[in-house]
Amino acid sequence: MAKSKSVVPTALVLKKTTAASRSTAKRPGRPTGSARGPEQRNLLLDTALVLFARQGIADTTMAAIAREAKVTPAMVNYYFKSRDQLIDDLIEERFLPVRAAMGGVFEAHADDPMAAITELAQRFVDVATAYPWFAPLWVRGVITHDNILKQRMHERVGDKHHKAVLICIRQWQRKGLMNAELEPSLLFMSLLGLTILPLATIMTRQIGSKDHPVDAKVIARHAIALLVHGVGPQK
Repeated sequence: MAKSKSVVPTALVLKKTTAASRSTAKRPGRPTGSARGPEQRNLLLDTALVLFARQGIADTTMAAIAREAKVTPAMVNYYFKSRDQLIDDLIEERFLPVRAAMGGVFEAHADDPMAAITELAQRFVDVATAYPWFAPLWVRGVITHDNILKQRMHERVGDKHHKAVLICIRQWQRKGLMNAELEPSLLFMSLLGLTILPLATIMTRQIGSKDHPVDAKVIARHAIALLVHGVGPQK
């Protein structure tokens, strides 16, 4: 007599199938290809930076970021629930690392202002070269008074470091290590203007002659020479 095959109850089969479907189904709004998730998110962050530098933060919507990145608005909203969250994530993942890359100069050269200023100028050039969005975004913020990013950065990190730098500069002046006629609050702006402004310019047009075009290396050399030696002849 043949053995009867065991029959799995239909209800049990349906239960297992439903559980499997739940485990593999993607969440609503989740982009397909979850392995590409981090890369897609980074693309959206980089796209936002490009648009912020090109047209300003206030005039850049989530829909504009989606169009520029050639994705759907739903995908942008999946990774960033609002523009505020997007800006917060940019500060955390893009701007704070850049800020850290330019830090520690005054502490490393506490008794040598010329070395500190020289290294800081070089770091500005290095950062603007490594992050092409930095220079045009800074220039736009100064020209248009687009203070959204500045306000959010202040909320995130405060001004403790900035105040410490101003104190350091004033101490150098009192000790006779730095020109007393310099205005401490304008030093950073002057240094950024000597480096970041020309770096932003050479991204869109050539400076200098065809045979001797100005590049990042020339800008760094010029800024350091002007800061350290001024416009007078070298002695």
